[in-house]
Amino acid sequence: MKLAPHHLHWRYKNLTLALISVLLAVAVSKIDAVHQFLAGLGNFGYVSAFIAGGLFVSTFTVAAGAIILFFLAETFTPWEIGLIAGMGAVAGDLTIFKFVKNGLAGEIKDIYNHIDGRHHLRKLFHSKYFSWTLPVAGALIIASPLPDELGVTLMGISRLNTIQFLITSFFLNSAGIFLIVSGAVLLK
Repeated sequence: MKLAPHHLHWRYKNLTLALISVLLAVAVSKIDAVHQFLAGLGNFGYVSAFIAGGLFVSTFTVAAGAIILFFLAETFTPWEIGLIAGMGAVAGDLTIFKFVKNGLAGEIKDIYNHIDGRHHLRKLFHSKYFSWTLPVAGALIIASPLPDELGVTLMGISRLNTIQFLITSFFLNSAGIFLIVSGAVLLK
């Protein structure tokens, strides 16, 4: 018996992949060799800053990114680290943004439609009082020391296009990393 193509469609593949990646990240983070590798990244200068910026945006790699950034603060100025790590953070955020825009948002919307058929939340968030809140809340989260996944998701489900997102992400991440590294330098 041959199955029709619609039977082969995996309905929540992006949510499943997100869950698998979270579980995998938790498992990998417990390996001592991974910690040693991350500590060694500090020896590669600007490349390390770029990698640390990319690590700094995720819940499961934020600690490793912060450690590398603090180590780099002994060698480079907060401005240098903020700009280079900001570019790395944009690369990490863009990966999350594309993941949200290219499927995850649709899957979440499908689940939401099953839970709230009358679309109470959608009506609330698309009202003139709340339509601006998603990108603003997302921007605040990205600029903060908190991991960026929620902020990027909020910006991804808003009507922000990729170019607007890239520019916003770079400025917010660079400023946030600059402030964190500057604070670490002042506390030493």
